[in-house]
Formats: sequence, structure tokens, C-alpha cells
Amino acid sequence: MIRNLVTTLLLCGLLSCGTTERKTHQPNIGETEKQNIGSVIALYPKPMTVIGAEVDGKVNWLVVGHTGIIGHDRILVSMSKSHHTNQGIKKSKKLSVNLVSREMLPKADYVGSVSGASVDKSEVFEYHWGENGTPVIDASPLTMECDVVDIYATEGFDNFVCSIANTYAAPDVLDNNGKLDYTRLKPVLFEFPTYSYIATGEIIGKCLNLDKQPGMCAKEKMADDGIVRLSKIEVYPQFLDEYMKYVTEVGEISLRTEPGVLAMYAVGEKDNPSKITILETYASKEAYDKHIASAHFQKYKQGTLHMVKSLVLSDQTPLNPANRINNFME
Repeated sequence: MIRNLVTTLLLCGLLSCGTTERKTHQPNIGETEKQNIGSVIALYPKPMTVIGAEVDGKVNWLVVGHTGIIGHDRILVSMSKSHHTNQGIKKSKKLSVNLVSREMLPKADYVGSVSGASVDKSEVFEYHWGENGTPVIDASPLTMECDVVDIYATEGFDNFVCSIANTYAAPDVLDNNGKLDYTRLKPVLFEFPTYSYIATGEIIGKCLNLDKQPGMCAKEKMADDGIVRLSKIEVYPQFLDEYMKYVTEVGEISLRTEPGVLAMYAVGEKDNPSKITILETYASKEAYDKHIASAHFQKYKQGTLHMVKSLVLSDQTPLNPANRINNFME
């Protein structure tokens, strides 16, 4: 036994056994302030949808918050196996995905709270039959008719892989080129861990184009000393075109770069375009002071002094403070 031990030690010496430093990746989570909160799915919020399908000859609606995109030509709709709707989808291999607007949210919330196995939900929404044979909610700003091309089962869930047969969009959510404009669509989002509905945010930049044209910066919340103001300006007619260039530039730069500038909306009277009113909203007195001290405001102020015939600043009190203007720049 001793001889075997000695032989082993000799071999280890010859082969450098135990002397080679093993390179392993040691956790260094202590070097960051991030906390490990466990194996949590954290890809919320997701677009809230109402799935439409025919079940046993009757239309049924179901709220689904677990949807996703697979490649560029497939979507995934994940639904608990316990749902009544699943059986109809498995039989017909068809479903509709209806995005939820704020206006239809109460009804959408209702169809997500009761089961179609015990409650007839077919008349909750006004609908029509789409060209692919699925129910399309009239009030939904956007509906996709889908064909189920595969069903992937996981523990407790049926996951329907779908191709898109048709997409229907309300005219007021399309831009001038007939493309979807999500700043107009404003779909409701669903956040699963707290069961909360969230509004979509504002545009903060253009993908792959941020260095060329910055988008709207993230905005501060309105403080107690926030300012809502109407600036009433009359411009000498001969300077109107030049003035418009200044006011457009200062408005865009302010909205894109100043977190405390919440709104800056300039309009001119139809019958007298030289009379201009600007709605200005600032998150706080401090935000306003920063704005008037900024280089872009000073450029506007000094450059237009000789153009302005009269100026009246009129501070306003919002009748409903919760009804705040959401501005954005394209």
C-alpha cells in the first residue's frame, strides 16, 4: 500500500499533478451593487392582449399577458392549460390577438377574471369575423389573425406558435405612410408580478440613429412648484418666418434635452398668424430657471428681441392636475 502511494506521488511529480493552477471563474458579485433576487423572469411589462377564439360553437375572450416574438414571422401565445379557450384553439388551429386600449381596459379586465367554462363572454365585446375566420374586436386598435402552426407544451402551459394571417389596424394608429405609429396606438402593458396595468412610454430616441437626432429625454415628475404657463407673443409680420425658425429650434432642443421641460407647444392664430401662443410646462421652478439660463434659450431670446412686438406671460392653474400633457418628438 505504501509502495502504491509512493508510486502515485512520483507520477504526480513527473506529470505536475496538483501543481498546475486551475483557472476557474470565481463569483465577484460583491464588486457590484446589484442584488441576486433569484431565478426571476424579469421581461415585464408585456403588451396586454385579449385572445379571441371559437370554443364549442361560441366566441370566447381571454386576457393573455404572456406573448412573444419568434424570429420575424412567428409569435408565441402562452396560456395556462386550465383555460377553457385552449380546447377551441387546439381544434380550430386559429386565434386572434387583440391589443388592448385604455378605453377597452375595463372589459378586458373582466374577461380575464371569469372563465368561459362557466360564463358566456361572447357578447362582452362587439366584434366581426375576420377574413381568416377568427373573431376581431371592433374596439381594439390593432388585431392579428393567427394560424397555429405548432403547440409546445410545458409544465402547466400550452404554448401556441402562430403565423400571422392578417393584421387589422384602426386608421388613427397609422402614420402618413400607412405604417403603425405606437405613439398613437399606445397599447396597455401588463406587469405580471404585481398584476398592474402600465401605460406605454414616450419616444426617447431612434434606434441606430441616436447620434444624429436625439429623441425625447426622460422627463421629471411635476413638483409642487411646477409651472404651467401661456406665453402670448405678437411678432412683427415682416419677421414671422424668421421667428418661426427660432421658436421651432428652441422648442425641439428643450424637449429633447431638458428633463424638466415637460411640454412646449406653440400655435399661431389662423386669422392672424403673427399672434402666437406657447403652452409651456416645467416640472419645477428649478427646471424653469435652468431652462431660461440654457444656451439654446438665450440664443432664442437674444435673436428674437427685435422681432417681438408684445409679450404676455400668464401662469395657469391646472383644473385637473392628474391630466398632464404627454409630449414627444419624432
